[in-house]
Amino acid sequence: MLYIEPELLEKVNVWLTPTFDNDTQEKVNRMIAGNPKELKESFYKNLEFGTGGMRGIMGVGNNRINKYTLGKNTQGLSNYLKQTFSGEQLKVSVAYDCRHNSKAFGQVVADVFSANGIQVYLFEDLRPTPELSFALKHLGCHCGIVLTASHNPPEYNGYKVYWQDGGQLVPPQDAEIIAEINRLDYSEIKFDSNSDLIAYIGKDVDDVFINASVNNGSFNTSQDAKDNLNIVFTSLHGTSITSIPETLKRAGYNNVNIVEEQAEPNGDFPTVASPNPEEPAALKMAMELAEKVNGDIVIGTDPDSDRVGIAVRDLDGKISLLNGNQTMIVMTEFLLKQWQNKAKLKGKEFIGSTIVSTPMMSVLADAYNTEIKIGLTGFKWIAKMIKDFPELDFIGGGEESFGFMVGDFVRDKDAVTSTLLACEIAAQAKANGSSFYKELIQLYTKHGFYKERLVSLVKKGIEGAEEIKQIMIDARENPLRVVNGEKVVLIEDYKLSIAKNLQTHEDYNLDVPKSNVLIYYTENGSKIALRPSGTEPKIKFYISVNTTLDNMSDFSKTEQLLESKIDAILKDMNI
Repeated sequence: MLYIEPELLEKVNVWLTPTFDNDTQEKVNRMIAGNPKELKESFYKNLEFGTGGMRGIMGVGNNRINKYTLGKNTQGLSNYLKQTFSGEQLKVSVAYDCRHNSKAFGQVVADVFSANGIQVYLFEDLRPTPELSFALKHLGCHCGIVLTASHNPPEYNGYKVYWQDGGQLVPPQDAEIIAEINRLDYSEIKFDSNSDLIAYIGKDVDDVFINASVNNGSFNTSQDAKDNLNIVFTSLHGTSITSIPETLKRAGYNNVNIVEEQAEPNGDFPTVASPNPEEPAALKMAMELAEKVNGDIVIGTDPDSDRVGIAVRDLDGKISLLNGNQTMIVMTEFLLKQWQNKAKLKGKEFIGSTIVSTPMMSVLADAYNTEIKIGLTGFKWIAKMIKDFPELDFIGGGEESFGFMVGDFVRDKDAVTSTLLACEIAAQAKANGSSFYKELIQLYTKHGFYKERLVSLVKKGIEGAEEIKQIMIDARENPLRVVNGEKVVLIEDYKLSIAKNLQTHEDYNLDVPKSNVLIYYTENGSKIALRPSGTEPKIKFYISVNTTLDNMSDFSKTEQLLESKIDAILKDMNI
């Protein structure tokens, strides 16, 4: 008989009660009999909400995504909505992406909401995450759910919760809802739907969303310039195929080459190792197509269409993938210039960024005498900025992980409108004898050359989580004092909410919610951040260095110097 630790056995036994269906109980019994490691992984803890909602491997157990963990979330959220909006007719919207079981999970979530007397607007088929953010505001909903695991591997799925403003959950609602969920027994979930309270939505909302994307992402580009831009697009088997081609078409871009092998939504993501546009390999087929058709710009989106990867022709004419910081800089500066040209910068505007993104965003804000607000990782914090400062107009903003948001009509990173914005920039630049890439380098010559790199170490399972935890403990107990010969002058510890100035020996409080992030700043302006991922089994190291760039002809040489400096920093840190 397999020995199971008493604490684990107590959790497992719950799933062998009549509350759970026979198929679930059989799968649990098979794990007990023959897969003790999987049993422990599936039950040792409850799935947690991270920076992008709840994500996990699909399967049975309280540490897996299944109808019961999703049902418990939804039941707890239903209870919380009733308490918070007492006496109101509650309304929610539900969307899902292309992943395995997403449609079935979306129906489960709708059933539980309706069983609790809540009106549900359920998308009839897969839709992009930004459309869910838009739809819940458009329909006057109290909250929204999207079933997605973003760019995670095929075995994952997830559950993102959005509030009335269209942004993801933030304090204090997140902790209050989690507490409500944790108070529940699985037997309290109401699975018996009320079909009268489930309305299916589709093209009617699509049209409004796409038109809003066109209105927010268009900037007086001539039709000739649009016709002269050769676009290559891939949805990487995801949801953006339902909206981006139509958005580009309505905006007047007719020269769009779609990677047909990746156009069919498929939760196996068969043509890529990872459906993440941050990975150059994910855009390989699109970049190859661009070479065949002489494309100017390559655009790829992740499965739920919130992240966008952009590749453009470099100074040698080769298609080159930009990182999220680079696209964010070009997009933000373009928006700032548009607002400036229309005399809309009146001192009551702001742009948004995150603590692990490029410091160049702050430099841009200063150049345009515009406020910048910098929050924790995750677009929910940028959405919260908009909510917290209604007296200010949000221009746009982004984060290094290939996310950008144009205006506030959507309150999450939005690959649909960002794709259109990128095409507007590329089309106008080409018409003016420049290019997207040259526009980036011009910004480096004007504001300083900032170069970033992200290094992620994958640490899976229980052992991996412990290893990541120990890395952060060691970094706090033995902080860096010198990096690659440069003195560390400032340490920001977001878990303790304290910044230590090592030159003046003064401490000051960090006025953001606590988060497990540690950032070092050196005397020469280098920045090194350590952060465990909130959505994947990884620890991430963000490196940023900078120098001056006198002219475009020095770009390649200066870039190599900065790359070598990053290499040296990583070597010095044994990464």
